Amino acid sequence: MATKANTAKITDDKIISIYMDFVLEHEVHPKSIYKFCKENKIKEDEFYQFFGSFEALQKGIWNKFFTNTTTLLNKNKEYEGFSNKDKMLTFFYTIFELLTMNRSYVLFTLGTNRKMLDKMSELKDLRSHIKNFTAELIEESNEDKNLKITKQSPRIFSDGAWVQFLFLLKFWMDDSSAGFEKTDLAIEKSVTTIFDVFDNTPLDSIIDFGKFLYKENFA
Repeated sequence: MATKANTAKITDDKIISIYMDFVLEHEVHPKSIYKFCKENKIKEDEFYQFFGSFEALQKGIWNKFFTNTTTLLNKNKEYEGFSNKDKMLTFFYTIFELLTMNRSYVLFTLGTNRKMLDKMSELKDLRSHIKNFTAELIEESNEDKNLKITKQSPRIFSDGAWVQFLFLLKFWMDDSSAGFEKTDLAIEKSVTTIFDVFDNTPLDSIIDFGKFLYKENFA
């Protein structure tokens, strides 16, 4: 049995880091937890203390992208005073900064369009996190509105935010601009559009965003 001393040496972050390095160095996902643990000097029972399978570990990596993002947001003393729109902008800017720091892994694990669609189960927990995060933003906004007709739908907004994230993820994966400046622009335009839609002033922003998408994808 693993001792407390040994357990302290292994964390979920440590296992995730070793796993991501393994994938990038070998250009393949490991197939055996036993071999993976043996090659990386991890006791198998220590691995199972954090993850029940490689599939759970892969989901855990995306969960870390989210939790690390929210940790950074909460460390910003000015964040709580932001408008909902600025909170969404800051969230997307931050999570894509973290994704950029791990771009090689993300590109390898998601790969082509077809492979990305096949990986939706891997993003299932992240989907729940993002939808809950955005639903909370709308619920907070609704607290300040007296008329029911002026209140926004957390479910519709959160569904839209998830689709928006997937679009931005694909856009970022294909982005070859310096510093991924086009992704930053896509974030700004898409967040502005979705908030304008819910503020009932969508036309100008939708046209502007549509022109941007057309230019980037078809020009």
